[in-house]
Amino acid sequence: MNSKHFPGRSQLSYIAGQAMVERGLEPEFSASVLRELQTLTHAGQDPDPRVVDMTALAWCSIDNDDSRDLDQLTVADSLPNGDTQIYVAVADVDVLVPKGSALDAHAKHNTTSVYTSTRVFPMLPERLCTDLTSLNPHEERLAVVVEMGINRDAEITYHKLYRAKVHNKAKLAYDAVSDWIEGDADLPEAAQLVAGMDAQLHLQDSVAQLLRERRHAQGSLEFETLQPHAVFEGERVVAIRQQVQNRARQLIEEFMIAANTCTAHFLAEHGHASLRRVVRSPERWQRIVALAATYNEHLPADPDSAALEKFLAKRHRADPVRFPDLSLVIVKLMGSGEYVVEHPKSEAIGHFGLSVRDYTHSTAPNRRYPDLVTQRMLKSLLMHTPAPYNTAELEALALHCTRQEDAARKVERRMRKSEAALMLAGHIGQVFEAVVTGKTPSGTWVRVFTPPVEGMLTSYTHDHDVGEFLRVKLTHTNVEQGFIDFATVR
Repeated sequence: MNSKHFPGRSQLSYIAGQAMVERGLEPEFSASVLRELQTLTHAGQDPDPRVVDMTALAWCSIDNDDSRDLDQLTVADSLPNGDTQIYVAVADVDVLVPKGSALDAHAKHNTTSVYTSTRVFPMLPERLCTDLTSLNPHEERLAVVVEMGINRDAEITYHKLYRAKVHNKAKLAYDAVSDWIEGDADLPEAAQLVAGMDAQLHLQDSVAQLLRERRHAQGSLEFETLQPHAVFEGERVVAIRQQVQNRARQLIEEFMIAANTCTAHFLAEHGHASLRRVVRSPERWQRIVALAATYNEHLPADPDSAALEKFLAKRHRADPVRFPDLSLVIVKLMGSGEYVVEHPKSEAIGHFGLSVRDYTHSTAPNRRYPDLVTQRMLKSLLMHTPAPYNTAELEALALHCTRQEDAARKVERRMRKSEAALMLAGHIGQVFEAVVTGKTPSGTWVRVFTPPVEGMLTSYTHDHDVGEFLRVKLTHTNVEQGFIDFATVR
């Protein structure tokens, strides 16, 4: 189909569904899932006296403007000695989605929600993930709480995990909270309605920034990868915009990393195997070294996250406009993450990018299946019941979740390309500045700076390598296939 005759947004939704099927993902819920859903009439409840009533605390959620599947809440409390208690409440999804149910089977198959600009494919039906298991404002919900003590050196001094009842006092959005923190806007209205919420947010932000500073001092990598999404006017794509990192996103990121680390420690301390999220030391480290050398920077011969972080920080200061493109190149050279099973006494593989040894996914059980698996493991410990998974099951899940998450990323990337192809269809022949972002036996990929889209080089590419800057000309687009083709300009 010729791009200039392409219908637009409605057809992109159809293509998204087809892309799901092509990648082995299920875009629709089965009849058995929908029948099971009809039996659920209210949010999860549990009269167990060990469930702590924490509904009086000033909990809030901070997420995207359009997010409706709220997985976590946060609240903080200052201690007399200057330390801070941080509480992260994670939605109890397992209470309504038990292992072996039809709902669980669909979630297990896809393993994640898939997000495109025209359609979201939730891991669980919307009535669950945006209502009955979502930590919605002004609703009482069951949760698993991670309690952490943070001292003035940003060290986690202790952690506790327990089940609780919570109540979201304010549903907030990243950009509005960040603008207020930076002094560029008033406190969001939902926060104004809660006494003391302004002080609460300032406290959370200050602790998050301490945690962030400590992580980066220890070698955690500071990336600024592009996360473009299409902006529509009716059926037309009128712009490709990218998500901007800000203080509110950093706040949630730091608390989730801390909670995930404490969760991994908790499982290990109690002798349980766990499903860990790892990023191994980069196999293409020498290419990263060579890339740094093009900026007259020296990196050690062996993988070193602290040295790489110093290089990235320096480049961010020197060229913030093109830093996202450098970040993308480094991310691709590092390789993707994966799920593995780690046992209490085994040596942890760790997460190279975060510079942590123990890390699991646990804070988004409405949208990631590994988090739901981890939640079930936690609840079995807290409720003194048998572990829901044996080692063989966890090993199989680790492989499956890695594979399906990769498939989901490919669907999202494919749709970003289709959206970009639709917008660029009228720009054939235009010349762009670009950077080489990937090279395999099947081809070489480049990302142009404005708009931030990626495509394939169809001209002779033997001498081009990842990180190289080029001038390229747009030669062809195909919206159905998500193809954007460029040729080098000599």
